[in-house]
Amino acid sequence: MSRVWNFSAGPAALPEPVLRRAAEEMLDWCGKGLSVMEMSHRSPEYTAIFEKTRSDFRSLLNVPETHDVLFMQGGAVGMNAIVPLNLLQGFEQAAFVNTGAWSKKTTKEFSKYGLSRVVLDNANALADSAAACYVPDCASLLDRVNGQQMAYLHYCDNETISGVEFSGQIEQLAGQLDCPVVADMSSNILSKPLDVAKYGLIYGGAQKNVGPAGVTIVIVDKALLDRALPICPSAFTFSTVSENGSMYNTPPTYSIYMAGLVFEWLIEQGGVAWAQTQAEKKAGLLYSTIEQSALYSCPVRQQDRSRMNVPFTLVDESLNAKFLGKATERGLVQLKGHKSVGGMRASIYNAMPLEGVQALVGFMRDFEKTEA
Repeated sequence: MSRVWNFSAGPAALPEPVLRRAAEEMLDWCGKGLSVMEMSHRSPEYTAIFEKTRSDFRSLLNVPETHDVLFMQGGAVGMNAIVPLNLLQGFEQAAFVNTGAWSKKTTKEFSKYGLSRVVLDNANALADSAAACYVPDCASLLDRVNGQQMAYLHYCDNETISGVEFSGQIEQLAGQLDCPVVADMSSNILSKPLDVAKYGLIYGGAQKNVGPAGVTIVIVDKALLDRALPICPSAFTFSTVSENGSMYNTPPTYSIYMAGLVFEWLIEQGGVAWAQTQAEKKAGLLYSTIEQSALYSCPVRQQDRSRMNVPFTLVDESLNAKFLGKATERGLVQLKGHKSVGGMRASIYNAMPLEGVQALVGFMRDFEKTEA
């Protein structure tokens, strides 16, 4: 069977050249006679893999020397607990911008460790058929956060379920806030340039835009490494992980190796600048198809639409099952929307080529001709 176009939100599609190289190296990495999966994480062979992976990632995002890059476990959901355990010493509360299911989940988890102060909230917009999803006006953040003794301000840069993405609003305010900015960038990291120096912490699970599930990447300002609560487990304490080069406990070695192959592939394509251009082309094509249609609609305000996760609905929901069945026949899979909101969702991360989106919009147009 030939490969399909995989629009899964995560674990998501990987670049085909990466999969082919990993397959070639599965049993014998560089003539060593064993798989990376079998290597000791402290062996010189794996150390070389790890160091290059971390170096390539730093290069792709221009991570300054003021920040460390950690490879951890637990995913973004785990970070919902790990972040407050690492940053709450000396503080009782943190501020949260809620724009969807994931930022709302982060806020709820934080409440086990401190007082969560929701300073902007649009998390339930998708459930309200009368309101479009959107990024709230961030201008009021300075008044809502400054002077309030917040440990940090947290937000999710791209909401995979509601399809809402920030376009730099909080990054632009970061220098004026009197607390660090913490960002969940699980689903759009490496898809656009970042001024990393403006963030206290950036984290993300790999299984969307970086590689297979299992590794979580953390970019942390070294100035924040001494703020962990005494109850924070050693394996999850940023300072401990940093001091031990992400090798305090056995890291997810194979997932890190795969991420390294993705970083090499991305560098060969042209880096983050290339990814940004491709993302705009792919998202623009898909959204324009939806806008020109009488059958499809997108619930997200135009200027706040995600370039990574495109939710859309059919005007006649009775056609949903038929749409998905016909799409599968055309080799277009994982288009069903999240169970909490329904409809459809096309995730078009870096690994999804423009040809895949062209195949999707071609099918959508054909389906509308026969069913509308």
